[in-house]
Amino acid sequence: MKQLVYILIAMAVGLTACIDDDFSTSQNDLLTFSTDTVTFDTVISQQGTATKQFIVYNRGSKQLKISNIRVAGLSDAHFYLNVDGRKGSEFRDVEVRGGDSIFVFVESYIDETKQDAPQEIVDRIDFTTNGVTQSVMLNAWAQDVVRLTADTIWESTRFTAAKPYLIYDTLLVAPGATLTLEPGTTLLFHKGAALRVYGTMKAVGTMEQPIVLRGDRLDHVVGNIDFDIMSGQWGGVIFGVGSYGNEWAFVDMRGSELGVHVSSENAGRRTLHLFNCRLHNSSSSLLTTWGAWVDAEGTEISDAENGVVNFVGGRVHLINCTLANYYLFKAVNDPILNVWIDDEAGSVSPLVCHLDNCIIYGNADDINFGNLDDSQIYLRNCLLKANGTDDANFINIKWKGDPKFYVEREKYIFDYRLKNESDAIAAGDRSLCPASARYDRYGQDRFAREGIDLGAYVWVPAEAAQQ
Repeated sequence: MKQLVYILIAMAVGLTACIDDDFSTSQNDLLTFSTDTVTFDTVISQQGTATKQFIVYNRGSKQLKISNIRVAGLSDAHFYLNVDGRKGSEFRDVEVRGGDSIFVFVESYIDETKQDAPQEIVDRIDFTTNGVTQSVMLNAWAQDVVRLTADTIWESTRFTAAKPYLIYDTLLVAPGATLTLEPGTTLLFHKGAALRVYGTMKAVGTMEQPIVLRGDRLDHVVGNIDFDIMSGQWGGVIFGVGSYGNEWAFVDMRGSELGVHVSSENAGRRTLHLFNCRLHNSSSSLLTTWGAWVDAEGTEISDAENGVVNFVGGRVHLINCTLANYYLFKAVNDPILNVWIDDEAGSVSPLVCHLDNCIIYGNADDINFGNLDDSQIYLRNCLLKANGTDDANFINIKWKGDPKFYVEREKYIFDYRLKNESDAIAAGDRSLCPASARYDRYGQDRFAREGIDLGAYVWVPAEAAQQ
């Protein structure tokens, strides 16, 4: 029995010897960090940030006692720490065993900067060990915004590009009022927020200064992947009955729940005109019309959990548009293009729909009806993934075509321009494209060559595109 006790004591001594509980007091024994800079990207002032983290390592064999951990306070920003599970603004005598590590979490709140342009915020976290101070830098760009909460625009109003507008709940444009967005204007929508237009909306940007409608998450989901890949971040834009004469040009709208929804009781008055726009990434559909007159030229409508576009009655004309679906988050069952002559109650006028020089392609069926006999739905000089034959409704179709987009879903690249081997190159009919739509969203000339390319984007040879 004594022999067994001696063996157990010896084992305990041996195990204890493997763990050095002594503290190093040498200034040569220092910490190492998983990063030298914690970056917060663009931070909306007066609004809390996402939490960032990094790891503090003790690579030595002896324990280290970090006598002090604190934010240096080089800026007016407020940075809050959580060190190894404890919250606070300053920490003393934090122990890190040899060969071990601790986590540090950082959040920020930045006061209003009183500036229109983003302002760089630089600070640091200091770690003092054995009289030696080491630091991890903190970096953020603070952006002031104009906040709008459940506001109603009762009279004609102009939004400028000076700084973004952050919208909570619903922004409503009342009947008789016009909301004008100047080139370069950005609308940021908080979760669930939407824009409802019963008056008129004029959002006319330029190639150099597009108008942006997106969610208010400006940080990254993980690593270098930002929130632009996420759908369903905000509600969408609803044009209600009685809204006419809406103009969108060079509008980049992305990450919504329902995209753009247009309703009308009078298909004889145009509700919405889209020119060189991009409607991208919705958790339902991207463009739904109900008895409305909608025209679009040079517009990309891409990536939705349900059908990309839904046309119910009314009047629709798309010229040189790209309808594509490589939705990231779920297998898509609905066709890309959904056309319905009218609603079941017959409350909207029968659909008159023309698609000219368009591309309809992706990981879903092209169209919900293969037989459009006796309808006023016509596809002319379009590229389809499906196999079929021309008839009175499908005219000069590029059947079983492949546009060869620059899309790489696994790398989160959703670029719907054309590669050199695209079947859409020079496959269109120039007579179907008006002179007003001569240039695409990138400023490329559709009429520069004899043949006109299908879809929203003019083909640029790969060698030139890389320069």
